[in-house]
Amino acid sequence: MALLFLHAPITAQARGREKPEVKAYALIIGTVWDPEGHPLYGIKVKIRRSDEKKARWELFSNHTGEFAQRVPVGKADYIIWADVKGYKLASGKHLKPGSEVTVHIENDERADTGLHLDW
Repeated sequence: MALLFLHAPITAQARGREKPEVKAYALIIGTVWDPEGHPLYGIKVKIRRSDEKKARWELFSNHTGEFAQRVPVGKADYIIWADVKGYKLASGKHLKPGSEVTVHIENDERADTGLHLDW
């Protein structure tokens, strides 16, 4: 008589370890544009809540000029701007930051925006 043993994978729950619950978040996504409408790589983007003075998040635009930042769920306004200090274009032209952008978040949503820089 042959005994068959079935191999069943042990799940995390069976071992007493459950995966931590994923915390909800909102997402701010944007693109940094030069004055001629081309996306810009490597621009430092800063984000703060409208009721704060200092940037809470700093990130850089990717090769397609895009950036993304998770922010807490809940009603809040966020101010977004580009920091072009020390940024050099191959053409030798100098960039200026352009206007700050305000993004409003209500809940766990995605907000899309753009930062348009000046010469």
